[in-house]
Amino acid sequence: MNNAVILGTGAYVPSRVIPNSWFNQQLGEDVDTWLKANVEIYERRWCEENESTADLCEKAARMALTNAGISANELSMVIVATDTPEYISPSTAAVVQYRIGAEHAGSFDLNTACAGFVAAFDTASKFIQADKRHQHILVIGAYAMSKYLDMLDKKTVTLFADGAGAVVLKAVPNTERGTMISIQRTKGEYHDWMGIYGGGTRFPLNQQAIANKDHLLKFVKKFPKELNPTMWTEMADQMCKDAGISVQDVSLFVLTQINVHAIRETLTLLKVPVERAITNMHYFGYTGSAAIPMALHRAIEEKKVEKGQWIMMIGSGGGLAFAGTLLKY
Repeated sequence: MNNAVILGTGAYVPSRVIPNSWFNQQLGEDVDTWLKANVEIYERRWCEENESTADLCEKAARMALTNAGISANELSMVIVATDTPEYISPSTAAVVQYRIGAEHAGSFDLNTACAGFVAAFDTASKFIQADKRHQHILVIGAYAMSKYLDMLDKKTVTLFADGAGAVVLKAVPNTERGTMISIQRTKGEYHDWMGIYGGGTRFPLNQQAIANKDHLLKFVKKFPKELNPTMWTEMADQMCKDAGISVQDVSLFVLTQINVHAIRETLTLLKVPVERAITNMHYFGYTGSAAIPMALHRAIEEKKVEKGQWIMMIGSGGGLAFAGTLLKY
């Protein structure tokens, strides 16, 4: 049976840098000090006015293809994980498929919010494992949340940012490498706690919705701070148990990058050195479904993981959706 092995990765962030000091002036108070001390975010990247999600996807995809050493016409599928799509319809993936020249590929978008990339990675892996026609699949996590921010809401505007990360998966027969265990969970009782609620069929965009700022990202309720560490720890333990390995065997942890303290707490609960988790929110802010592939790309570029070592990715996002994957690089 074929398994899905990482062949190449890529990442892209916009050139526009927004330092914390920008918000001091925008909001009329010192948020820089709080951001540095509490979330360790120092700056982030936002799209230019004429830059959008498909632009980020395209550039990350081209880098991943170059690093994989294949052409776009060798792809059988393009999957884009995003909750900031180019359009409500058609899919962002169709735009990217056309732009990069993946003429033999199917395409679709997947939206599980910030858990999207890991869910898409899992989906692509199962395509490869189940169907020999799929030899190369491109998976992209992309985020242009700056387009949906209330510039006066310090709870959101200071955290969220833009970027894209991409991975090319290759079908490899009879290998000990590749995707081994995946798990997805949902806690739907939190579906109305955070999100972009305008623009769908429940709250179509009209003058009232815009006046209520329903088209912008909102934190409606404050999530329990223990939620992510608890879920991530349970999922990590379960995946390692299913794979027949110890959590101590995992060399690299790539977790949702919204809270550096949640990442460190999770590794402490797992009794794993916190240095095994890569973080990238410090200079890129929180990039949602792009955060994990961007961090993965950095880890591979900086040789923080070697071929044959275990990698664990766990994403969580609005819904609430959780997705985890354990793989051997």
